Order: sequence, then structure tokens, then C-alpha cells
Amino acid sequence: MNDNSTLGNKWFGLFDWSLFLLALTISLLGVFVIYSANFASDSPSFRGLYLKQLEWNIYGIIVMSGMAMMDYRIWERPAYLLYIIAIGLLVAVLAGGRIIAGSQRWLGIGSLNVQPSEMMKLVLIMTLTKYFNYARELSEELGFKQLIVPAILTLIPALLIAKQPDLGTAGVLFVIFMVMAFINGIRKNTLIAIIIGMMVLMPVGWFNLKEYQKNRVLAMIDPSTDPLGIGYHTIQSKIAIGSGGFLGKGFFAGTQSKLNFLPEKHTDFIFAVYAEEVGFLGVFLLLILFVSLVLRMMDLIINSKDRIGSLMAAGITGMIGFHFLYNVSMTIGITPIVGIPLPLFSYGGSALLTNYAALGIMISIRMRRFRHD
Repeated sequence: MNDNSTLGNKWFGLFDWSLFLLALTISLLGVFVIYSANFASDSPSFRGLYLKQLEWNIYGIIVMSGMAMMDYRIWERPAYLLYIIAIGLLVAVLAGGRIIAGSQRWLGIGSLNVQPSEMMKLVLIMTLTKYFNYARELSEELGFKQLIVPAILTLIPALLIAKQPDLGTAGVLFVIFMVMAFINGIRKNTLIAIIIGMMVLMPVGWFNLKEYQKNRVLAMIDPSTDPLGIGYHTIQSKIAIGSGGFLGKGFFAGTQSKLNFLPEKHTDFIFAVYAEEVGFLGVFLLLILFVSLVLRMMDLIINSKDRIGSLMAAGITGMIGFHFLYNVSMTIGITPIVGIPLPLFSYGGSALLTNYAALGIMISIRMRRFRHD
């Protein structure tokens, strides 16, 4: 057997097939639910969304495989340059991006709509990895001074994304920052001060929200106050989930989505579509898949071979884990409605490619745990 064949077999054996199969199962199930949500639509473009999602899955697997084969540490080196490029793309979105459904979040590349804010999540993880890895060499734990720079690095894209407007993605960036800072190590007094500061600033944040953003919070507290207005999304989502019962109504039989009572049924509220059709049992199985995926990633935070791998794993786990928890909690009415999709499951090419690329990095980290290169 030649050297190339031996190397190929070695990489094949090190590849994280568990993580890959969990992600693939969730993604393909999402394609099926997207088809079920739209197959009765009067619009041919909506009926064909599942084919686009399937195509993006193929591209995503290619991207994930490529990222897995590459040493994850190479992304830490050009991180600041990638950050500047990503910021430039966010500025370009605000200057002349495409407006879809009232939001200016996309750059048009031919017939494709690319969402730079999705890419920014992964770029921020690389950027904060570079900074925190350097800061750790100077101090065992982070104080206020060490947190100023990464906070600014997070704040700049968050403000640009919030202007689109997309408060959900802007919030995800801060979650990534907090998770990575915590894993890196924050002084106890600093952490307590941050928590108190956030609680004090909550009223200030409330008065700076736009009217529709305040309405989403009010709808979470009591959607029945305006069932045809601010509470409509929450009420219809809870009806869909509750009507699924234990075994569900069956695929293609969900009335909330087929009769168009449920808004954003293939993106933000795809979990409600799924729950109505498969019921508690199907939801339980999906949650098992997601929890297994997140736990598989969390293992790398502790067991990475170096700090770079640990920090990247923390950022990626925080990103995907938060998306999962928030989307599910949003659809059952315990958190405000914002544009946070269910990772790997909701329709969207930019988000899907970002998630696959992130998982490729995770596989790369695991593959190199036992290598000395």
C-alpha cells in the first residue's frame, strides 16, 4: 500500500463520523420538512425551496469536508484580515444591499442572495480566538482591560447588523463573545460586575428599542392582548405545536402551515411545522439529535489539543447551541420573536453553509487531537 493510500485511510479513520451523521440527519430532515411546509403553496418558487436547500446541503458537505481536511489553526493567523473584509461586506449591505421582507441583509451576486452577517459569526469566532489566545499568554484570567478590545470587536459588527435590522444575529455575536471569554477565563469580580451592569442597563435598552421590537417582547408576555397583531405569530406557533399531540397529524397534513396560518413556516417557525406533523414523539427525537450534536461539540472544548482549538470549539458550540435553544424557545412562546433560525434545519443557504463550515472546523479539531503536526 502506497503512502497516499495509507494517509487517506488514516484520515478516514480519524474523521468524526458521529458529528457528520448527526448534522446530515438533521439537515436532510429539514429538507423534508421544508418540502412538507410548502408543497401545497400556490407559488412554484416556494414549492421548489426544498430543492434549493438540498443543493445547498451538497455544497455545505463539500465545504465541511474541505474545512475538516485543513488544519484549524490556520484560520487564527489571518483572522484580523478576514474580520476587516467581513466588516466591509456588512457596510456594503447597508450601502446597497437587497431588501427582502423589509430587511436589508443580503448582497446580490448574480441570482444569489448572500447574507454576510452569517459569515460574520464564524469570522468573529476566529478573530476572538486570535485575541484571547494572545491575551491568555499575558494573563491567566481576563479583567476589564483585557475585555475592552474583544468587546469592541464584537460591538462593531453587532451594530452594523442591528441596523439591517437583525437584532437576533447581533445578539448571537454577543453570546459568542461571552461564551469564549468565559471559557478563556474571566476574573470573578469582573464577571459579577458584568452581570450587574447588564441588569442595570436593561431598562436603558428597553427605551432604545423600536416600537415593533417592544411589541415582540409584549407578545411573549401576553400574546392574547392583540391576537391578530403583535401576538399572532406566537399564538399560531403554539397552536401548531399543541395540535400535534403525541404522534402528530402526519407529514403533509399540518393545517397551520398548509392553510398559511403559520408565518415564516420554512425559516423561523419550521420547528412549529415539524411539531404539528410529527407530534411529541418526533419532537423528542429531533431534540435528541440536537442535544447529541451539541454535547459532541462541547467535548472538544475540554479535550482539544491546544487553546486555539478549545476557543474555536467554544465559539462554535455557543453559536449553534444558542441558535437551537432560542429558536425552540421562541416558537413555544417563552422568548421574544427574532430572526434566529433553527441551525441546519431552517431554509437558508448562507446559514447552512456557515454551519457546515463551522462543523468542518470542529471535525478538524477532533481529527488532530492525536496528531503531533
